[in-house]
Amino acid sequence: MRECAVFVLISPRQPSISYPVQIIVDIGNTDAVFGLYNQTGWHTIWRTPARKDESAESYERRLRLWLLEADIPLSAIKTTVISSVVPDLTPIMRDMLTELFGFSPVVVGPGVYPLLPLEILRPHEIGTDLVANALAAYMQYKRNCVVVDFGTALTFTTVSGKGQILGVAIAPGLKTAIRSLFANTAQLPEVPIEVPLSALGTSTTHAIQAGIVLGYEGLVRSLVARIQAELAGDCLAVATGGLSQRIPSLNDVFTAIVPSLTLDGIRLIGDFVTSSTD
Repeated sequence: MRECAVFVLISPRQPSISYPVQIIVDIGNTDAVFGLYNQTGWHTIWRTPARKDESAESYERRLRLWLLEADIPLSAIKTTVISSVVPDLTPIMRDMLTELFGFSPVVVGPGVYPLLPLEILRPHEIGTDLVANALAAYMQYKRNCVVVDFGTALTFTTVSGKGQILGVAIAPGLKTAIRSLFANTAQLPEVPIEVPLSALGTSTTHAIQAGIVLGYEGLVRSLVARIQAELAGDCLAVATGGLSQRIPSLNDVFTAIVPSLTLDGIRLIGDFVTSSTD
């Protein structure tokens, strides 16, 4: 099996950590994100490509290395939780965590939803990451809220102040749109996600940035405004996801930009599940 050696440490290592520690795993279509959490908050967050052709042993070696670099003993990990929208990777990650820590992780899915303070539409269809977003927003605000997640897909998950998931809107994510354009055209290059100075592109790169990046600004503004109008204006907007800060001109749309919101929701789901079994 080919070893994937690429990983990125996206949060700085902290000088010390109190115990016990939770490991929260968010498996998306592009990356798998591992968060190290204790009572004081997120200590470290790692991101690695979500590869279905990698073995459990490969992910285990990577996680062991990360924990070693963070000076965290395996015995400090008391809870692990997985949310996955990649079914082929779910058992790989579950087996890896079970083998490494000696206990089974909480796996987010319809089987645990009855333990949550949420009313979930079509629980077997909605992505577990969207449920996590809704729970985190509901627990934080207890108000109508739309969570805009800038990931592989651009998702809008709306939860009411009473904990009911009212609906979801989904569009291709920023990188997905750019890669699709690059993959399906003969002469257009793949370009970085940057806000151009003008909507009048004077080069191919700037033209694509104007069309997609500025176009997505309009998409987000329009859809958030429409959702808010359907709720008579009583609806906060919160942004999350790895690309949530790439369009600064959208900052005024959001009450908060919380890149770790999905991890927060997954962790809360794990807390509800473990507290119900204590």
